[in-house]
Amino acid sequence: HVQLVESGGGSVQAGGSLRLSCVASGNVYSRYCMGWFRQIPGKERERVARIYTPSGAAYYSSSVKGRFTIAQDNAKDTLHLQMNNLEPEDTAMYYCAGRSATSGTDCNLMHDYEYTDWGQGTQVTVS
Repeated sequence: HVQLVESGGGSVQAGGSLRLSCVASGNVYSRYCMGWFRQIPGKERERVARIYTPSGAAYYSSSVKGRFTIAQDNAKDTLHLQMNNLEPEDTAMYYCAGRSATSGTDCNLMHDYEYTDWGQGTQVTVS
């Protein structure tokens, strides 16, 4: 498995920005599907962004599209989530997750429960 460690969370005022990072270590796969998820206690987990690392093809949920950007730094095995124009509704615990994938299509079709590698989460609070 791959170990994932998130950082970069914090408290910010509405309209502000944060940049989350997720460092991968261990048996990092060359074909890997990675995503950022968020969860509020008592609510369902939401996948906000996903990227297929070989191609860089990205997907965003409608709730964050245009405000969040997912990006990878292959040299550092790090995944970032740049979050701009934050809203109070973005307050949640944010998790990085991943799983090996055979293709971009495989990544596109991957359900949340199929991700095998998860970080411990980083809290984002927007007031």
